[in-house]
Amino acid sequence: MQARKPNLVAVLAAGRKTGAVVARALCAAGFSVRAIVRDAARAIDAPAEAELVVAPDVASQAKACAGMDSVVSCAPVEASVALLFALAPPVPHLVLLGSTRRWTAWPDHRAATVIALEHAFAAIGSPGVLLYPTMIYGAGGENNVRRIAALTRFGLVPLPRGGRSLIQPVHIDDVARAVVSAVQRRLYHAEPIVLAGPEPVSYAAFVRAVASAAGRRVAILPVPLAVAFALGAIISTLPGLPRVQRAEIRRLVEDKAFDITPARELLGFDPMPLTEGLARTFARGGRSGLV
Repeated sequence: MQARKPNLVAVLAAGRKTGAVVARALCAAGFSVRAIVRDAARAIDAPAEAELVVAPDVASQAKACAGMDSVVSCAPVEASVALLFALAPPVPHLVLLGSTRRWTAWPDHRAATVIALEHAFAAIGSPGVLLYPTMIYGAGGENNVRRIAALTRFGLVPLPRGGRSLIQPVHIDDVARAVVSAVQRRLYHAEPIVLAGPEPVSYAAFVRAVASAAGRRVAILPVPLAVAFALGAIISTLPGLPRVQRAEIRRLVEDKAFDITPARELLGFDPMPLTEGLARTFARGGRSGLV
């Protein structure tokens, strides 16, 4: 008798942002998807064709993963770590989203949790793959582009060291395609795979590209890091402008450029150019919705 083709996929945090896009992409690829959310209010964007399961704690989430061929976690990294220790054997094929924040040179809680995820993943035999996106943009509720667009209203954006540091943002649709590929190929790979845009750009170029997509022109004001900290504190107090954390400003002077060759070779990853991704983002959200 011919073996059944693996087709059952559970997606954690499937109701909003990245998880909802990933769940919809898996449904479109023909998988039977179990969309797992912590409460019904978080299921706002879950695909209608998925089986919705409300699982408020790690024990119920692990139970909801039982019998699945693959489990995709788009949940916060701490939740993925807890899930790994709660899954009953046999552990299904896993696709877990982490973050390239893992390699920051600064002390960082999120980086520490990603490292903890790596240790937990290795401890259970690395039964799948870790995917580490860079800055994700383009998903409903993801606010990176929205926050930058808000700052471009004034036509002048101060950036430490003139925004010379490199960044390599990745569009949500490319992340979703990579996840689908990892599930389709049932990829097992012990080392994390980075998902990033096709090439790094300077942060200044990224801000200008966001402004252009919003129909604006913007100048970059180079400032020392100490001045950027002070301006960030002021901006965070003004109504209608995004809160800017000190840690975020500090990371603006850190290069975040990555080799995506492993993703290309193992997943067929072919990310869209930044200009295309931003055009798609603004077309989806509308300029009024993003700025």
